[in-house]
Amino acid sequence: MVEFTPDGPATVDSPWPVGLLSSKIKGWIDRLGTVWVEGEITQWGVSGGNVYGKLKDLEQDATVGFTIWSSVKAKLPADLKQGDRVVALVKPNYWVKGGTLTMQVFEMRHVGLGDLLERLELLRQKLAGEGLFSASRKKPLPFLPAMIGLVTGKDSDAEKDVLRNAQLRWPSVKFRVAYAAVQGERAVAEVTAGIRQLDADPEVDVIIVARGGGDFQNLLVFSDESLVRAAAACVTPLISAIGHEADRPLLDEVADLRASTPTDAAKRVVPDVAEELARVAQARSRIGTRMTSLLTHEIDRLEQLRTRPVLANPVALVDARAEELTRWVARSHELVDRVVERSLTRVGELAGQLRALSPQGTLDRGYAIAQLPSGAALRDVADAPVGTELVLTIARGRIRSTVDESPIES
Repeated sequence: MVEFTPDGPATVDSPWPVGLLSSKIKGWIDRLGTVWVEGEITQWGVSGGNVYGKLKDLEQDATVGFTIWSSVKAKLPADLKQGDRVVALVKPNYWVKGGTLTMQVFEMRHVGLGDLLERLELLRQKLAGEGLFSASRKKPLPFLPAMIGLVTGKDSDAEKDVLRNAQLRWPSVKFRVAYAAVQGERAVAEVTAGIRQLDADPEVDVIIVARGGGDFQNLLVFSDESLVRAAAACVTPLISAIGHEADRPLLDEVADLRASTPTDAAKRVVPDVAEELARVAQARSRIGTRMTSLLTHEIDRLEQLRTRPVLANPVALVDARAEELTRWVARSHELVDRVVERSLTRVGELAGQLRALSPQGTLDRGYAIAQLPSGAALRDVADAPVGTELVLTIARGRIRSTVDESPIES
């Protein structure tokens, strides 16, 4: 049998018995004393007058069990239940026999509404300061979405209201539903996962987060910071249809559209087929009336044009211009003849002058032109001494001659 020393360190040769380890753990835990904690009741069961439940951290994934003995339960508020946010005075208690840790509750009370509202307002201001509520971030809804994503509780009234009213308005509308708890400890994680799942679906054109109202504390799920940030990061347009008018959860602020109820969301996400058909009929009627008016106006214009003289008797315009054209043609002939006649007379005068001045005319009258061998005209007898050869040009040809006598005295 292995020996051990209770106050000595545990070793491979001298290990502690489980009972010793448990007693030491209990001693350490007992020294912690009492402490005030805050959390959400996620389990509340009564057995033999005692209450056995669980308390969950409001932000982290941490849960502890608690026990309320009947003597203490009689002093606590009678309306405590699952889903409530509470503060409790607890003392850690380690049960050696079962090896479990639980919190023994000495006092428990609801978190004051004022405290919750103050925290909610601080978170609202923080997110607003980051611009998550800005109108410029809000995306327009599609006119007629082919696929609508819905995050809601399974078989809930909110689901039935959205599906029924949307299909009444547009029978061919399609839905893709992501079921999630809408209250309790699983709500934040499941609603957030549903939003992200539908946002990642390329076929989903718009997302509705729906719940059929509830008290203020139950709706605090939809003011959780992680859920609100997931909605703000959503690329797909998102509609918040929580159905709580008095205290709007923060999801309403960050959503692209806030609907007062799930029914209101269904009415705003798809158009009413009857209304749209009526609008189409009205538009067709207005177009028909407009076209009729336009055609009537153009027909009247054509009738007015046809009654004008030029269209009533198109030949009249040609006849009127033909007589004028004939006069102008006759006038042009007369002017041309006159110009030609004057030109011929002038040509005759110029021809006569030309003939009178022409050297040939002089030759025809019996004169001759004497040219020296150089071709120059003979003008002076001194230029033609005896023996000079001359070329004589007469009216009908040219002859050569030689000066054989001295000049004749004039």
